[in-house]
Amino acid sequence: MSDFQERLKQLNEMIKNSKHIVFFGGAGVSTESGIPDFRSKDGLYNQHDVQFDAYSPEYLLSHDCVYHNSKVFFEFYRQKMDTRHIEPNVTHYKLAQMEKEGKLDCVVTQNIDGLHQKAGSQVVYEIHGTTQRNYCTRCGRTVSPDFIFESTDPIPVCPDCGGMIRPDVTMYGESLPDEAWEGAMRCISRADLFIIGGTSLTVYPAANLVNYFRGNNLVIINRDRTPQDRYCNLVFHENLGDVFGAIEIG
Repeated sequence: MSDFQERLKQLNEMIKNSKHIVFFGGAGVSTESGIPDFRSKDGLYNQHDVQFDAYSPEYLLSHDCVYHNSKVFFEFYRQKMDTRHIEPNVTHYKLAQMEKEGKLDCVVTQNIDGLHQKAGSQVVYEIHGTTQRNYCTRCGRTVSPDFIFESTDPIPVCPDCGGMIRPDVTMYGESLPDEAWEGAMRCISRADLFIIGGTSLTVYPAANLVNYFRGNNLVIINRDRTPQDRYCNLVFHENLGDVFGAIEIG
């Protein structure tokens, strides 16, 4: 039996013996569906587009850009953040199955693409918001997920009041959504198995969530090393899909 197979065996045993599993995922969960991450050499932050070269990626996804350079923000958003036709991958589907079988309490995600729900997950805490919700900054009206992408206005406007429609995504310079953050903390604090996948654990405050875990089994699945590797019961540097494809439920 290879080392990888031995670790998979241990992971499946942990899952079998756990009653409250929580999964916390980052960009690496979605890269296997074809969505680029932000910080790898091939990621969104390292793609170059002549139109946006004058701006840092952090600025393009910031509160300041949304409100003070709105035309640039929405052009970038429409070009780079449209994931409506992306399909979930094996990790998304396996997590949804784990929840359905009563093994998984929730998914906590840094991703904004809605793929966990598309795969069938019901309890998902989106701590960075989602592209699947849009709202008017003036009157609060919510509109369809397609609204911004299909609007022909450089700055999409509310059908009711003419205010700006923006995505319900947490931008740089904005606070994380309280309800999602508190739900994530609550679930993680009662988990007996905490599986972290596809995140470098270097983005704060999201990376602080691991500090709320009080259970016995901590597992990390990430291609690169993380600051928490040394504290884990199991570490996988293999692809998420290879690990989740081998997870047994029931």
